[in-house]
Amino acid sequence: MLLTIRKYGDPVLETPCEQVADFGSAELRQLAANMFETMYGNKGVGLAAPQIGVSKQLTVIDVSAGEDSSAKLVLINPEIVSREGQQLGEEGCLSIPGFREDVRRAMKVRVRALDLDGKEFEVEGDELLARAIQHEIDHLHGILFLKHLSPLKRDLIRRKIAKLVKAGEW
Repeated sequence: MLLTIRKYGDPVLETPCEQVADFGSAELRQLAANMFETMYGNKGVGLAAPQIGVSKQLTVIDVSAGEDSSAKLVLINPEIVSREGQQLGEEGCLSIPGFREDVRRAMKVRVRALDLDGKEFEVEGDELLARAIQHEIDHLHGILFLKHLSPLKRDLIRRKIAKLVKAGEW
């Protein structure tokens, strides 16, 4: 089921999420499945629960955009345990449609998380996967990619969004 993506300005996007405590339920599996469907339907490579109004530490990622089922990742209560290197690349966000900017991130990350059954695992990602993991984990802590921009760029985007809101286009 396609879910509604919350846009910049919705307070849920800038509020740190609660950890997931109930694992193995049909509801949790359905939420993750709906998140993948919503992410693919909006041509994204990652989606965090607060982006659909659920303030829980759950994110789905697939940098293959649905081309490779083994690339699907569900991260629950994720924590970055190591970062290496640096990359500068363009990022966008399904909650801030139409805006893309260069963001500096680690080139490689290692993450510890739980799966849908509450089983702990670690995953390593580099380049685009590392960027997606960092971006989505930021969402779980109430941080949008705008926070990684210079104050000038951030203010410019905020003013453009305010104009869209005023015009009823946001």
